[in-house]
Formats: sequence, structure tokens, C-alpha cells
Amino acid sequence: MRKEREITVPSPRSPRRGDRRAGGPGGPAAGPAATRPGARDRARYWVDRTVVRGVPALVAWLALACLSLVAPASALLVWTDDTSPDTLQGKAATVWRTVGQTLRLGGEVGPPLRIALSVFLALVSLLYVSTLVGLVTTAITDRLAELERGQTTVVERGHTVVLGWSEQTPTLVAELLAAHAQRRRGAVVVLADRDKAEMEREVRGTAPARGRVRLLCRRGRPTDPAALARVTPAAAAAVVVLPPDGPDADAQVIRTLLALRATVGEGCPVRIVAAVRDGAHLPTARLAAGPGALVLDADDLAARLLVQCVLEPGLALVLEDLLDFAGAELHTLRRPDFAGRGFGELAAACPDSCAIGIVRGDGVPHLSPPPDTVLHPGDVLLVLAEDDRATVLPAAPGTAPTTAPATTPAPTTAFPARPAPAGAPRRALVLGWNRRGERVVEGLVRGGVTAVRGDDDVPVEPEAYDHVVILAGPDGDGPGDPDGRTLVALLHLRARARQSGRTVPVTAELTDARNRPLAPAGPRADLLPTGRLTALLMAQVAWDDRLAAAFDELFAATGTGVRLRPATDFLPADTEASFAALAEAVARHGCAAIGHRPRDARRPRLNPPKTETRRWSAGDVVIVVGPA
Repeated sequence: MRKEREITVPSPRSPRRGDRRAGGPGGPAAGPAATRPGARDRARYWVDRTVVRGVPALVAWLALACLSLVAPASALLVWTDDTSPDTLQGKAATVWRTVGQTLRLGGEVGPPLRIALSVFLALVSLLYVSTLVGLVTTAITDRLAELERGQTTVVERGHTVVLGWSEQTPTLVAELLAAHAQRRRGAVVVLADRDKAEMEREVRGTAPARGRVRLLCRRGRPTDPAALARVTPAAAAAVVVLPPDGPDADAQVIRTLLALRATVGEGCPVRIVAAVRDGAHLPTARLAAGPGALVLDADDLAARLLVQCVLEPGLALVLEDLLDFAGAELHTLRRPDFAGRGFGELAAACPDSCAIGIVRGDGVPHLSPPPDTVLHPGDVLLVLAEDDRATVLPAAPGTAPTTAPATTPAPTTAFPARPAPAGAPRRALVLGWNRRGERVVEGLVRGGVTAVRGDDDVPVEPEAYDHVVILAGPDGDGPGDPDGRTLVALLHLRARARQSGRTVPVTAELTDARNRPLAPAGPRADLLPTGRLTALLMAQVAWDDRLAAAFDELFAATGTGVRLRPATDFLPADTEASFAALAEAVARHGCAAIGHRPRDARRPRLNPPKTETRRWSAGDVVIVVGPA
């Protein structure tokens, strides 16, 4: 066994005078300036020791500090007063009264017991008043903090509720505020697990003030029934459920729909509009939403819009203007005198709107129907107008209404489809890939376009194709910037066009509309912010659910939809005519004119004044609703 070594601790010894080793009193580190703290350091240390003793010590020191200031000042005030008593006892009593009145201590004089009782009563009164002020201040502060956190209950009726937050929420809320502004009243309530002030700041940066329309933001999880109850969804005109940003967005939508049903009950007639990003979750979301709710497939909508923009180059701005509430948008008009009148007669009787179809009582839309199609009771007229107060002139006196049995379908007339223009794409190059890629390719094939998927985001020979389609990648909701690849591909396409001297039409998908000003796009490029268009469509459908089926047919690649046609298809070149005359010529071809785009302009004009007269040249484009 090994013996442990003994360790001896040396005893401390006092350093000798004149010792210059480090740490000694004579060394450079142990001089008077280093070992003795200054007056400021001692004062700070004293304050620290006083504070840690608690409230009684602070109160005592505060009392001493006040007395040290008030007592000398009171004595000086009394001694300089000519009316003060002459005796020292009288002056002392006057000084005490002055100190007591200043510190609210009563200031009584007399026997010591009387002075002590007056001081005691003054302290009790001071304690009561200070406690009461503290309680009131705390209650007001808590209430203000609750208001700032957005924890109060919304007491509204007929409002629109938006559940969840994503990049599209400010756009959706701005459109709903604009829709409510048309009626000059109402409110839009946003519930999301986000700071209330931050939500209001982002929305107000997108939407201007709308008069009496109110924006109310509340913080809470949309999947929590208790938080949902604070926005009173059962009394709302519509509830919109947005998929949040993140990989589990659709799961959040499904849980929110389940929580919404648990809050409002099964029989509540509230209008629910929701969206999922992945079409695979659409059946589950519809089951969670319940009957009567509308759940949109964002992937399918984005793919259809992309295909339509490829088949109709230049259509992106038209679709965006058609979906927002700025200017003209779709409205459904229901008037008692519509029954028995033909669609052609009603279209001619709309001086400030463009009639594009009818929606039957069962919700089935008929876009650009034959002029002799009769409206039945319960049918509504679908128009493009500034608001739902569009004018429809009554029938001429003495005109017998056209009647048709309710069981007899409206007469139909087959109009020959317009042959594809010479510039229509026949081969398209698809760059990038995401979940919507397969649907885009299938839609292009149904439209008669051969789609070729590129192996790289950088095209080698884009001139060999009639059109280039750029998809956001990888899925538009994953980590990173999905629009980065789109911007890079647009850069390479522009450089290639400068080298070859030939510009190929491009349709590029953007997930964030804020990246559109950054995109290096040429005059023949359509930038399609699919997220913004989805938000705009949800706002339109939430405002009027009868538009859902109409939009579904409008955005189809085949059939009746929004088309761009040369003005010379309806009028001879250089003809001077009003838009009403052009609309009549378009109606004779089985279509409905909703606007035009002049030759020297990029943005379209929807629902122009019917009496506006201009010379229609060969480069003018007419925007119609008609067959492909």
C-alpha cells in the first residue's frame, strides 16, 4: 500500500514593508489608487446594499431624504416670515405645521400623543390612497395590455373572419376591406397566433383607410375553440381559412376547420371558404369543413392559371384585374323583373356593366349563353361591374316577357369555335418542377401543346420552342426562396434573347408577389403570382359564394373562359366605333366583351364606358368571355 504524500498548507504572513513582489502592498498592482474605491463606487455599493434590503428600507430612506429637504426649507420659510411667532417654541410649531402640510402628515401640535395620533392617521390615509391608486393603475395597465395583445371579444354581426396568417393574408384582408367599403360599413377580423400590432401594421401597409370599415386583429391559435369564440364566427357573414406558411400548412387548415365546426355547431349557416396547398389533402379538408363549405385546391388553381396564360399570352394582368376589387369585378345581380327576359336583352340593358352569363338557381353557371337564353325565377345575372349596384334598364313598355317552362332547358345554339391563331404555342419548354408540374403538363397537352420538361433551370436553346414555362421550386412552401430559381431562369432567358435576337414568350410562376418588381422580365413575359391570385379568388368567393362555379369555368383551359382576341376579328381595321358597338359585334360571334387592351398599352381596361368611341386598329386586343 502506497503511502499518501502529506500536503502542508503554508500559513499566511504579513508582507514586509518595502516588499515589491506582485500583489504586495509596495507593488504596482497594490497602490492606493487600485485598492481604495472612489466616492462614486462607494455610493453605488451603498445603494446596492440598500435596495436589496427591500421596501421598508427604501421607504425609510425616502422619508429621511424628504425630511432632510423639507425641514430646512420650512425653517427658512418660517424664519424669513415677518408674521411668524416671535418665540422659539412658536416658530418650531409653525415649522412642524409647514412640514406636516407638505408631507401630508396633519401638522397637529400639542401633547406628544396628539402629534403621534395625527401622524398615524396621516400615514393610514396615505397608505389607503397609495394602495387605491396602485390598484386602479394596475387594472388600467392590465386592460391596456389585454387590448394590445388582442385578447378581447369581438361583438360584430355580418363581419368577415380570416383565420391564419401567411404571406397572402395582407392581400386577402385588403381585398375584403375594399369589398366592405363598397357597402360603406362592416368589419374584417383576423385571428392568428401573431402579435396584434404587427398584424395591423402589415395589413395597413397594404390596404389604405376605408372610411367606416373596421379592421380588428386578435391574437390566438385558430385551432383553439376558445380563441375562435372571441371572434364570434357564428355571427359572421363568411369565414376564410388560410394555410399558414410552413410544411404542415394543410394539417393546420384541417385542425382549424374542425375547431370551427366545434365552435359554431353543425347547423350554423356560416359561409366557410378554405384552401389547401396540396391537392392530396383536399378530401380530408372537405370532410373537416362539412357540407356547404368551399375548400379550394391551390395547386389545381395555380396549374390552371399557368396553362391558361400559356394558351393566351398576355392574360396574367387581365386575370389579376378581374380578381381584385379595384375597378370592375364580377357580381351577381338578382332582380324580380329578370324572370322571362332573354340574356341578349339584359346584356343590352346594362349601360355601366358587361353581362357575361347567368347562374341558375341550382348554382350552375352558363357563361356567354345564346342571346335567347331565358332567365327563370331564382336565376341571377353575372356581370362585370364596379359594384353590385350596377344599372339594368327595365324592359321596354309593351314588350311581352318570354316565358319558358321550368322543366324545359334554355335553347342553345352551337357557335363554331375560333381556329387557333397562328402565334399559338405548339411546343413549350417547362423549366423547374414542383407539385404542380404534372398538372401543368397535363393541362398543356389538353390544350394541344406539347410540353417538354427541361433538365436544368438554365435553358440551352429556348428558341426551339414556342413558349417557356418557369415553375417555382421546389414546392413553393419549403425552406429557402422558391422564387430564386425563377429569377435566375429569367436572367438567362433575357441574356439568350439578346444573343439570338429572338424573344420567346415566357410564363413564370412567382409565389411571392413582392418579387415581381425584381423579375427581369421582357415585354413578352407573363409573371403570375399564384399566391396572390389565390388570395384574390378567396376574397371574391367569400364575398359572394355564387361566383365559385363561375370562376371554376372561367379558368378552364378548354371550354368557355377568358380569351384575348384581335379587334379585327369583329370589326374592320381602322373602324371608329364605341365599345357598345364592339360588344354587339362580339355577341354575334357567341362571346361577351368585357374590355380591351390598346396596341400601345400593357395593362388592360376592363368594363370601359359603353359610349367611349375610338378607332380600332390591327394591334388592339379585345378581352372576351367565350369558347377556346
